[in-house]
Amino acid sequence: MKLISASSPLWTIRGHLSRRHYWLLASIGLLLPFCVWWFFTLNSSDELFLPKPWSVITRLITWWQEDGLWTDITISVYRVMAGFMLSAAIAVPLGLLIGSYKSVQAFLEPLTDFIRYMPAVAFIPLVMLWIGIDESSKIAIIFIGTFFQMVLMVAEDVRRVPMAQIEAAQTMGANREEMIRLVIFPSAKPALMDTLRVTMGWAWTYLVVAELVAANSGLGYAILKAQRFLQTDKIFASMLLIGLIGLLTDQLFRALHRKAFPWLYLRG
Repeated sequence: MKLISASSPLWTIRGHLSRRHYWLLASIGLLLPFCVWWFFTLNSSDELFLPKPWSVITRLITWWQEDGLWTDITISVYRVMAGFMLSAAIAVPLGLLIGSYKSVQAFLEPLTDFIRYMPAVAFIPLVMLWIGIDESSKIAIIFIGTFFQMVLMVAEDVRRVPMAQIEAAQTMGANREEMIRLVIFPSAKPALMDTLRVTMGWAWTYLVVAELVAANSGLGYAILKAQRFLQTDKIFASMLLIGLIGLLTDQLFRALHRKAFPWLYLRG
């Protein structure tokens, strides 16, 4: 009763939950959709539209033993990480400049806004024409899908740095380079890491699109191949694997955030 009462931490805005309560609710939230899935397949014999959970598990075992699941996982992780890291390497400094200087914002932000609304899948013919059909083309699609949103989110994180900190640095005689390196960037770092965590999720969502480009391996390619042969259980297996890898990556980012900025998690 204490957990569900009106004064419970569950119903306190930005309240604190014990680790036991947090993981209990997290487990329920993760398991409930699978229980619903299992329930709807109890009396269903047609697995073309909705395969049974056990069929998906069996497919994963067969995939691992006979069809090179580990190879598909590693190549997809490589493509996503390469595209994401290339995007971050350019987007973070560019976003710092856009967020720090109105002149750079006026010059680059409208163009970035314009391009980010173009669907990444529309770039596939151009990428194949300009880059070819090797690994670099798949990385390029993931880069295109994440870069422009990341630039704007980084710029917005930088603009949230309190002006009082910048004015204090100016009063103390800091030059432009010192203000960016010693004031703006350190102040924005917690928000920047959250931005990287969010855009990493976007990178995974572009995996299937990227593996449209002459791929013969990878989790996204497995989905496309399974679609052609109506292997719904393999589609489910691939989607669940992508979701699991994404969840683990997200939790790693959260753990790094807590490790790097522990003061943000202190209760007042």
